[in-house]
Amino acid sequence: MTRFTQEQLAAARDRLVPDVVADGLHVLFCGINPGLMTAATGHHFARPGNRFWPVLHLSGFTPRLLKPSEQDELLSYGLGITNVVARATARADELGAEEYREGGRLLAAKVGRLRPRWLAVVGVTAYRAAFDDRKAQVGPQERTIGDTRVWVLPNPSGLNAHWTAATMAEEYGRLRVAADAG
Repeated sequence: MTRFTQEQLAAARDRLVPDVVADGLHVLFCGINPGLMTAATGHHFARPGNRFWPVLHLSGFTPRLLKPSEQDELLSYGLGITNVVARATARADELGAEEYREGGRLLAAKVGRLRPRWLAVVGVTAYRAAFDDRKAQVGPQERTIGDTRVWVLPNPSGLNAHWTAATMAEEYGRLRVAADAG
């Protein structure tokens, strides 16, 4: 893994990380916002302690463990990645309430254009803030965006100690089964 200086990571705050998207995906995964490592590399969930890529594989979404640099391969599996908020930060708690609300509005518009079967928001706190749904829990939501169903998944950040990779993989696997069912 490439090592970045503090100056390089600070400069990454101003970089936008391109979405990995296409029309009609089975599942569009939605992170909270890019971390500095993601912004520096241009690859989603790039921080070494982030469990997104291992959990995606353990849950059966991908046939092998992908590296962040292989993110474009997700499209061949009907999967994509975006974020609620585009601004890169060292920690998600640096985001403000209005950024989440605006991110939710922009995300709903993006989902309306791309029409994935499922939107999977990784992080219940981010989902609650973006969609003003204070009682949301991990799992399928009643909310839809057009014909797109919504599922809230646990945040794969290494900081989320409430979930292990194995328990996250179970929840992601529930979504995979639902996505495979149509």
